[in-house]
This record gives sequence, C-alpha cells and structure tokens, in this order.
Amino acid sequence: MSLSIFDLDNTLLNGDSDYLWGQFLVEQGIVDGPTYEKKNQDFYDQYKQGTLDIFEFLQFSLKPLSENSLETLNSWREQFMQEKILPIILDKARQLVDEHRQKGNTLMIITATNRFVTQPIAENFGIPYLLATEPEMSQGQYTGMVQGTPCFQDGKVTRLQQWLTDNSGTLDDSWFYSDSHNDIPLLEIVTHPVAVDPDESLRQHADVKQWDIISLRT
Repeated sequence: MSLSIFDLDNTLLNGDSDYLWGQFLVEQGIVDGPTYEKKNQDFYDQYKQGTLDIFEFLQFSLKPLSENSLETLNSWREQFMQEKILPIILDKARQLVDEHRQKGNTLMIITATNRFVTQPIAENFGIPYLLATEPEMSQGQYTGMVQGTPCFQDGKVTRLQQWLTDNSGTLDDSWFYSDSHNDIPLLEIVTHPVAVDPDESLRQHADVKQWDIISLRT
C-alpha cells in the first residue's frame, strides 16, 4: 500500500487545534483564564521554537480532561469543532487529501495533539487512520496522564513504525506533509517529504534537501 500521511496543525488546518482547545477552555470559563492562557501561549511558543518539553506540556493540557466527565467533555468538543475547527479547515487541504484518496492510497493523520481533540477532525476529513498522543483512561474517565509514547518529534517515527509493524505496512512510495521543523525526523524517512507552508527552520532544511515546498493557503 502507498501511505499518505498528513500532519494536522498548521498543515491541514490554518491554525493549531491544541492551542485553540486551550483558548476555548479559557473563553468558556472552564479553566482559570489569565493563568491558563499565559501557560498555553508559553507552551505554544516553545513548540514553535523547538524547545517544548512534551511531558510538561501534556501534564498541563490533559489536566482539564481529568477534571470533567466524558459527557461534558464531548459536549464542549462538539461546540469547539463548530466554532474553532471547521472555520480553519483549508479548502486546498481537503483537495490534497482527496487527490491521495483517488489514487487509492492509505490515508493517515499523525499529530502531537491528543486524540480527544483530533479524532473528530480526522473523521471530518474522512481519514481512517489517526496516530495521535493518547490520553490515558481508567473506568471511563481520563486520568490526566499520557498513555504510551507521545506522538511528537522522534515519537512520531516510533509510533508510525509500530503501526507499520502491526499492519504489515511499509514506507514504500510514502508521502508526508508537514509545516514544522519538529517533524523533520519523520520527513527524513518517507519517500516523498513535502514541506507545507513551512516554518523558517523547516524551509531551510527543505531547501538543502531539495524537498518539495507547497502552500495550501495561497
């Protein structure tokens, strides 16, 4: 099978779903506004700079999941999808996914953002496979802890390789689209790495490697 892999935030979306979920919680009065917003921004800045401690961030970002019932969380998530996510899904991103679908390729989103936030986004795109950071659950309730390897930087490679093993897959004629230098480890191992509206660090790396560079925004 030919595997077409897509990063989510700032690649298929014109924004970052993880950051926006935090902002949504602030706007709804679910978390302590000024304190939470500042930490959310600080972590997002660290992500962009490549200095993010993923476990420190997950301790912060998964805590609200542990403090509310699944029923309440699902209700908030539905509102979040309507208000924050659907408006930032890029038309050209849908077209790109459809092009790979029409080729008969296996479609996958791989994202550092947790599965609770990203599952309905993958479903909206009609993408059947999602590798995301997994929030731990116990007896139908989120614990606030992460389960397994976070799907971030080298962790994306680890998670993908495990998926390939479990599904008898290979990276022959594989594609990966991403905007972020954090995804260079995965971009390095696919057949067709594509930088999408890349940050400056990824753009420079892509230029050196002579990778394709595209925009889904223009």
